[in-house]
Amino acid sequence: MIAYINGAITEKNYSNVVIDVQGVGYLIEVSMYTYSKIEKENKAKLFTHLYVREDAQILYGFADKEERALFLHLISVSGIGPNTARMMLSSLSPEDIKQAIISENVPIIQSIKGIGPKTAKRAIIDLKDKLAKMPDTEGVISSVSNNTVREQALSALSALGFSQSLSLKAVNKALKDNEEVATVELLIKNALKNL
Repeated sequence: MIAYINGAITEKNYSNVVIDVQGVGYLIEVSMYTYSKIEKENKAKLFTHLYVREDAQILYGFADKEERALFLHLISVSGIGPNTARMMLSSLSPEDIKQAIISENVPIIQSIKGIGPKTAKRAIIDLKDKLAKMPDTEGVISSVSNNTVREQALSALSALGFSQSLSLKAVNKALKDNEEVATVELLIKNALKNL
C-alpha cells in the first residue's frame, strides 16, 4: 500500500497530476478540492489510495488524511464507486459533504452529478453515524432550530441564484461565527457577507 507520494509536480490538470519521485512519474487522480490546494505549488505531498480492479490499478491522491478517509467511507457505500466519490469531492468540500450527510440533507447530496435519490439516502443511512465520529464534525449541528433556520436560509440563497455549494459554505461559516442566529433574515444577511 502506498500511504503518500511526495515530490515535484511535473504535470497537473483538474482531474490528475503527475508527481516525480526520484525519476519515476506517478499519475494520480485528484478531486477539484485537492487540485485547488496544489494548483499553485511546484511540489506536493498527496495521501493516496490504490484502487485495484481487473483491468486497471488507479492511484487516487488527496490533499489531507481527512479527505482520504472520507473518500474511503464514500466508496464503501453501495452505488458509489471511486469516480463518483471523486466527483462528490470535486463538487463540495469534504466538510460540506460530511455536514450534508450528518444533517440528512438529501437535496444537497443529490445535487452532485451521478448521485440519485436512492444513493443519497443510502449514503446517509450508511455513513451518518460513522462521519459524526470523524474529526471536525463536532458541533456541526448546533440545534434543531438552527437546522431549520439553516435550511430556510439555504433555500433563500438558492432562490437568489447562488450555487448550492457556495450557499452551504457561506451559511455554515455564518453559523460557525455566530451559533445563536435567531432569524432566517439575520442568517441570510451574515451569509451574504461570506459570498
